[in-house]
Amino acid sequence: MILTRERRPLAAVPVVNQSWSLDFMHDTLYCGKRFRTLNVIDEGMRECLDIEIDTSLPASRVVRVLDRISVWRGLPKQLRLDNGPEFISAHLIAWCQRNNVEMLHIQPGKPNQNAYIERFNRTFRYEVLNAHIFSSIQQVRDIAWGWMTDYNDERPHDALNGMTPTAYREKITAENSNLELCA
Repeated sequence: MILTRERRPLAAVPVVNQSWSLDFMHDTLYCGKRFRTLNVIDEGMRECLDIEIDTSLPASRVVRVLDRISVWRGLPKQLRLDNGPEFISAHLIAWCQRNNVEMLHIQPGKPNQNAYIERFNRTFRYEVLNAHIFSSIQQVRDIAWGWMTDYNDERPHDALNGMTPTAYREKITAENSNLELCA
């Protein structure tokens, strides 16, 4: 079966859980051992939902991360993904079908079609992965967690009118609640 990927405009709707973007990054510890990160963001909120870090992150682990996020956040309407093996796996496809989540695969070789996560990855690479020499996976996790907390709760974003992702999500959620009460 040949998968075709159509080009779609990239527009972040200011709605919580409308679209999440996922992508992997790679790096190495000081000793040379490789590790990967799975970065998950809510596009409309510019909020980092998780950074999973380990030496191996197969499709079953991706599903576990999505399940873990959905417990506290709810499910997205869609996932924006590249065409990596973990993202075209039967395991992830089954999870999306079970949860009524649309999969939006970008065209191969067109990372700009997943620009929100690519922008996030660039910042994460520069401020975390390139800024530290890591001695253990746990150290990477600890530093990434602290950075993610700062990114979501302390750092204003130009795309969010100078608000932090957390403050912006709270504002959008409150506005939507007020609209529902008035209806």
